[in-house]
Amino acid sequence: MDIEQNKQQFIEIAKQNIKREGIDALLDYLQKSDFFEAPASTRFHSCEAGGLCKHSLNVYNRYLNLLKNEYGDNWQEKISLESATIISLFHDICKVNTYKTEYRNVKEDGVWIQKPVFITNDTLPYGHGEKSVYIINGFVRLTREEAMAINWHMGGFDTRVKGGFYGLENVFYTYPTALLFHLSDIEATYLDEHM
Repeated sequence: MDIEQNKQQFIEIAKQNIKREGIDALLDYLQKSDFFEAPASTRFHSCEAGGLCKHSLNVYNRYLNLLKNEYGDNWQEKISLESATIISLFHDICKVNTYKTEYRNVKEDGVWIQKPVFITNDTLPYGHGEKSVYIINGFVRLTREEAMAINWHMGGFDTRVKGGFYGLENVFYTYPTALLFHLSDIEATYLDEHM
């Protein structure tokens, strides 16, 4: 994976598609963080250096494809390119400065060796989607539709839903672009990325 190439592509897409006040400050925040070098997870999808940025780009491409497939060439009458870009590129900003590297002993071919692994060290345990909304809103004012798509992008995998929460179906009925975003996140995770 070319981390620097992914970083440049991410920034270029953001600057080209997003004209909203605060975007430069948000991109500056990301460049001063570990966003472009961080993994997307500790042991699941894109659990490698640079995986978080790569995942965000994969989701961006999947989301634009799903929007076009669902609504046709005029999909931007349903949701703007700016909104689709904000949602997809920044949905997992909650993971910034959350993963650290630790070494663990593992046995390979009968020999114990130390291997690096990612661990979670979340100093702002605000949740997942809701934490991303919180962070983004500190820089760029989100629309309600953007906030709903980012907040609920985990769908039924969100821990808030596990005990039985029927509000999620209302979100997806009210904001069908949020449902399509959830699907694009799932597609990128399971079809484009590896553990």
